[in-house]
Parts: sequence; structure tokens; C-alpha cells
Amino acid sequence: MAEYKLEVTTGGRDYAGTFDHILVTLFGSEGQSEKTDLDNWGIDFKTGTSDTYKIKTGASLGKLLLLKVEKNPRFFLNDDEWFCSKIAVTTPEGETLLFPCYQWLSNNEVVELRGGKATKAVEDDHPLLIEHRKKELASKKSNFPWASINERLPNHSKFTTSSVPAEIRMSKSRLKEAQSAFSSGGWELKLKGMLGSEESWKSIEDMKTIFSKRKTEISEYLGEHWKEDDFYGSQFLNGINPCMIRRCSKLPPNFPVTEEMVKPYLEIGMPLHNEFKRGNMFLYDQKILSGIPGKLYHGEHLTLPAPLCLLYLNPEKKLIPIAIQVHQQPSKENPIFLPSDSETDWLLAKIIVKNADTMFHQAISHLKNTHFHAETWAMSLLRNFPLIHPIYKLLIPHFRWILHVNAQAREILLGPSGSFSMSSLGIDGTHELMMQEHAELTYSSLCLPDNIRARGLESIPNFYYRDDGLKLWDVIHRFVKAVVEYYYRSNNDVIKDSELQGWINEIFTHCFSGSKSSGCPEAFQSVEQVVKFITMVIFTVSAQHAAVNNGQFDYQMFIPNGSLMLRKPSPTAKGQSSTETILETLPNIGETVVTASILYVLTLDYSDSVPLGSYPYERFQEPEVKQMMKEFQAQLCRLSEDIKARNGKLVVPYTYLDPSQMDSSIIK
Repeated sequence: MAEYKLEVTTGGRDYAGTFDHILVTLFGSEGQSEKTDLDNWGIDFKTGTSDTYKIKTGASLGKLLLLKVEKNPRFFLNDDEWFCSKIAVTTPEGETLLFPCYQWLSNNEVVELRGGKATKAVEDDHPLLIEHRKKELASKKSNFPWASINERLPNHSKFTTSSVPAEIRMSKSRLKEAQSAFSSGGWELKLKGMLGSEESWKSIEDMKTIFSKRKTEISEYLGEHWKEDDFYGSQFLNGINPCMIRRCSKLPPNFPVTEEMVKPYLEIGMPLHNEFKRGNMFLYDQKILSGIPGKLYHGEHLTLPAPLCLLYLNPEKKLIPIAIQVHQQPSKENPIFLPSDSETDWLLAKIIVKNADTMFHQAISHLKNTHFHAETWAMSLLRNFPLIHPIYKLLIPHFRWILHVNAQAREILLGPSGSFSMSSLGIDGTHELMMQEHAELTYSSLCLPDNIRARGLESIPNFYYRDDGLKLWDVIHRFVKAVVEYYYRSNNDVIKDSELQGWINEIFTHCFSGSKSSGCPEAFQSVEQVVKFITMVIFTVSAQHAAVNNGQFDYQMFIPNGSLMLRKPSPTAKGQSSTETILETLPNIGETVVTASILYVLTLDYSDSVPLGSYPYERFQEPEVKQMMKEFQAQLCRLSEDIKARNGKLVVPYTYLDPSQMDSSIIK
């Protein structure tokens, strides 16, 4: 007679427990146990608890290979679900194997779990394990089929918000918190008479009164300083779209800024061409917006800006805008605006640049380059790796809920009345912008060190996104390198791993559209390639998403600093603007407050957030990997302390890449 001890953990999520029958069968190299109903005295499988059970067999089953779990209803028509976190099995020989589950089980559902250390396909040496692996992957490919809005965009899952599988859907508490935040904001706006109002704002100051209590330190500062050129310039480095400007050695031919125009803003006695040589000139260029038709608004198509903005790093080491051209082609009807122009002319020009930046930020920097890319990476992971694979165990915590979040985005944000419908681009224009940018996508642009070098921004001062981001990239890279090299001792190990190769090949096909010019590898040839790619993935879904998402309310709630839509075309001559012109150009009251409500929900701190470096789900059994995780957490903690110390000395702190304040995955 042999005895196996099982410790079964029920998740702490809402409604995770069950009263139903849970039956377990053990499979070993020397046989299998009888199906056993796990039933102790009292109530079993309560939410957030661990229960111990025993399974007796006539003899040892040999090497323990698989564990089968079944859930059968105890009561007639009972239809609850059970969230099984993990099962630890101690064999008669004293060995304890971890069987991670972290899945919802419905009535009459059966799951087979692998336990023990993470393994690659070539390491399976038993026919039962080989067959189980084959069946699991076939099931995964069937359960997670690809779909596409357009072949010129990254592919995605076929799921809608109502059909997302239980194992990857959002928690009920997360959905309730978001709905509560949106509803409470809606009621406040309705009581104030703002919701649905088609009136223009009476003054800029009125735009600061949208919410009574929903404010942040930065949103308050911005409301007082948004007109200042140095604060405006600093946002290209440390705002929510810090990925756009680049150092330039000369002006593009379609931006005819002259020495006389900008001389008053340059260092005394320093000619413009010398400032280019000294590396003090930077360019913001939204040529990608040129030619995209604006949406139909009150019977007329809105005119989209495609601005160029020249920025100067002045002797005080402040980045300031010194020339703005609203459209790409120079002409008399497309003047170059300067700080010396009338206050409203210069202010309106800066608002127009911000409008272009906001449209690009929301459609590309945020939605496509974090959300949509992450979904393809997650889909390929779910389709190509079994649960026992080390890369699956490493990456799945960083894809929590992404398929559900993106299903919501496609239905709500990109829906007929979503926030993108209120953009000057409209839904069709947003799709066109995403397709054009996707055709130019490169793998290196997603790798922060490469991106910073390509834009010539290695040495520009006070660039906290770069400083924090590069340190964070390095911390993630060291952790990923340690884990990957633990399982892949040579480049040949990488080349022989068919599941790893399937993952990157589907990403090359479904995320990078099979474009060789993108630089994305079609196959991995080395350990170093794997390490860099996984570093990029984790950085994107945690740090990069935090950088472009978490400050949206801070910087865009005050609509002159980040409007998705402008109602009037840009001026064709100087000296014709006024405060009234600006108010007529910005969205009306109803359009403004809907956007503000969405931004609040997107940046809310939710109770079930999991900070980067935290791993509440235990998937790895190996002590060596657990130690790597502890070291990763310690390094993140030290970086967080350094960032907090630095921010304590800043007038406008940069908090978005503080590891303690970012989620490990995209959950909003």
C-alpha cells in the first residue's frame, strides 16, 4: 500500500470556491490510481484556502507524470465554477511535485496537469508525456484561433468580451471597479449639465472644473503651467508620448525655418547652423498624418494637421519649441509660427501639435504598439507552448487579461461611439494611421536602447523616461538572461526547441506581417536572441505600457494640452486668432467630458494590480529560478527607491517607470 498526499489550493479570486465534487486521478510510469473524490469532513474548496487529501494505491506509481482533475456537480442544475490554483503532491518516496493549474473548471470539465520542473519537448522521455504534450498543443491551437480586422494590422484573437475563455478573462472585481468609476463620473457630469452638452466652453478656466475631486498633482500643475514653453517642451521627453522627437543635424527641405526667424531664441552669438552641429536641435515630425482624411463632422471632413515642430535645447538645458509648421508642405497659407507671434497664434499652434501628438499617441504608441502587439505575442504563446514549458511559465504572468482587455478595446474604444470616434481621425482614419505606421514598424524601435540611439537622445539632459527606462531594461534583461540560460545551455538548445521556434515564427507572421525588413527574427538562432526578444516583450507590456498609459489623466484630461479632436481647420495666416478662436477649435463640453471620463478609468489604480516582479501564481518549482525571482525583485526595489529619491527633488516628478507603480501586464 502506498499513500500520496495532495495539497489543493483554491484561488482567492471572487467566487473561486465550489461545493461540487472534485475528483483526481494520478498517472505514473508504473500505473495509475483510481479516480478519487476529494472529500474531507466539513466544507471543501473554499475561496483562498488550501486543503490536504490522501490518495492510496496498491503500490507506488513510479515516477509521477500527470494529474487529472475533474469537476462534477453535487447538486442538480448547479452551474458554479471552481478556480484551482495549484496542487502539490508528495509521493510515498517523499518527493513533492508542484502541479500549477490557475484555471477555472466548469461542470464535467477535465484537465490534465504536468508537474515538476519546467521541461522542453526534447526532454520528454515517456510515451504518456509525449502524447499529453501533443494533445495539449493541438487543443491550444484549436481553442485560440487567429482573427484579423485587416491584413495590414497585427492579427488578434477571435474573442469578443462575452466569449473570452474563463482562464484569461478579467476578474469580476476589476470589471466592477471600472464600471463603478465610469458610472460615478458620469453621474457627476450629468448633474453639472456637462454630459451631452453641445455648447462650446466659455473659458479655458472652465475646463479645469470638469471633476470636483478627480485631480492629481501633475494635472493641477499642468493647469497652471501649460502655456509655458519650457514645460511644453519637457513633455516631449517626460510626458506620455516620449518616443517621437529626434536630434537633427539639419532641417528637412519642407520646413524652411530661417536664421532670422529663430535667432532671438538661440544662445547669443550662436548661428543656427552651429546649434545643429552642437547637437542642440531636435525635430518633431508627424508627416505620417499627411494625406489621411479627417472624419465627417457636422457634414464636413475635419482637416488633419501633420505638423513639424523645431525644438531647441537652450543654455539653461531646457527644451523649448521655437518654430511650428502645421502642415507638411510650406506655403503662404501654411505659415511658420514662432514664439514672437501673438499669444493666441503661438498657443493655437502648440495646441495643434498636441492634437497630432495625442492622436498618434492613442492610436500608435498606446493601442497598437503595446496592446495590439502584446495580444499577438500572447496568442502565439498560448498556441505554441504547453503549460510545462519554461518560456510559458516565464511569460504568461505578463499577459494577464490582455485578450479580454483588447476585446473591450475593439468593441468600446474602436466602436461607433468610442473615444476614437471622437478623434479628428475618426474610426476609419485611426485604422488608416495604424496601417501606415505598421508598414514601417521595426523590431529595433520596440527595443529601448536601440530606439534611444536611433533618435540620437543618449545625452539630452533631464530625460527621465530614458534614464529610468534603460535602467529598467537592464534589470529585466539580467533576470531574463539568468532564467533563459538556466534552461538553454547552448545555441543548439535554442535551435532544437520546436515550440520556441513556433512561437517566434507566429509572431513574425502575425505581428510583423511576415516582413523581413522589420528586423524581427523568423527563427531564433542563439540564446542571446531569445534573451533580447523576451526582454523586449516584458519591457513593453509592463514599463512601456505604463509610460504611455498611466499619465493620460495627468496630461490629457486638461483638453488644451491633449485633444483628440479640433473642430476648426488650422489658421492660414497669422494675426487672425483669439481666445474665442481657441475655444471654438477645441471640442465642445460634451465631447470633452466623455474623453476625460475614459482617461480616468484607464489610469485608475485597481485593487488587483500585480506590480512588476511580483509572482502571486507559483509556476516554477525549481529553487534556482525562485532565487532569480527574488534577486529580480530586489533589483526592482532598489531602482524604485532611487527613482523616488530623484523625484523628491523635482518640481514635476516622473513616476511612470517606478517599478512599484507599474503593473506586470496590460490590464487597462
